[in-house]
Amino acid sequence: MTEHLFYIVDVFAERKYAGNQLAVFRNAGDLADDEMQQIAREMNFSETTFILSDAPHDGGYDVRIFTPVAEVPFAGHPTLGTAYIIRHEIIGKNAEQVNLNLKLKRIPVTFGQEEGRSMLWMKQKSPDFGDTTDPASMAELLGLAVEQIDTRFPIQAVSTGLWFAIVPLKDLEAVKQSRVNRDRYFAESRQKHEDGILAFCPETYDRRNDLNVRVFVPFYGIEEDPATGSGNGCLAGYLVKHRYWGDTKIDARVEQGYEIDRPSLIRLKAERQQGAIDVHVGGNVVMVAKGQWL
Repeated sequence: MTEHLFYIVDVFAERKYAGNQLAVFRNAGDLADDEMQQIAREMNFSETTFILSDAPHDGGYDVRIFTPVAEVPFAGHPTLGTAYIIRHEIIGKNAEQVNLNLKLKRIPVTFGQEEGRSMLWMKQKSPDFGDTTDPASMAELLGLAVEQIDTRFPIQAVSTGLWFAIVPLKDLEAVKQSRVNRDRYFAESRQKHEDGILAFCPETYDRRNDLNVRVFVPFYGIEEDPATGSGNGCLAGYLVKHRYWGDTKIDARVEQGYEIDRPSLIRLKAERQQGAIDVHVGGNVVMVAKGQWL
């Protein structure tokens, strides 16, 4: 294997050592599938991405995404973090948009400023809505009492590229108590609980934020994710579909990762338009390190 330049960035982070870690490899088209998987396992972040070439292809950059145990067709924080590296390290100019050719589809990422900080936004595909789950079953899976689930809203599977069971809880204490029963999870997944579980509530650690979220993805070797762009995109669609705040348009600040000491901030914008739901997920990216993979 030849040497490859790689970077570590923190995504959905307001500072270094927060948000979700991502390793990004450049000019990785010479790597075999199993080599990419071995590198992702060695890094042991939620995801590692591989930009196949520094040269654009078909109007975008070909990118593959791996968790420690499997390749995935789409993931949120890898999309933003990889776009950041392409813009700052490959293009070398202030591009307003970068297109990533992922296995799922082409995902555009736009760059701007918001609240005095740089902000990256990705437009996800319109969400698909799947089956609902009985509150008692989900309560048992997460080690909660049924009374801690906000049954005004359904527990429903949603996908903008990966499927997540979206679980509305009443308060922060319920979110903090949530623990996945692994035996039950693997016995009933993926058909019932899909790729992962996103639990959320309207009580937050930071009063500036609108929701607190925890995400569990043990199927992909991620016991708890500190910041999940794909899952929060599903949440954005869910909030619009079920009028969580009484409207079909949202602009929300979501915190995640506080329970595992990786505080993250994810911005959600979504709106129902002509029968579909437009979903945009945004956040900040912080460069942490660069090096040579031998």
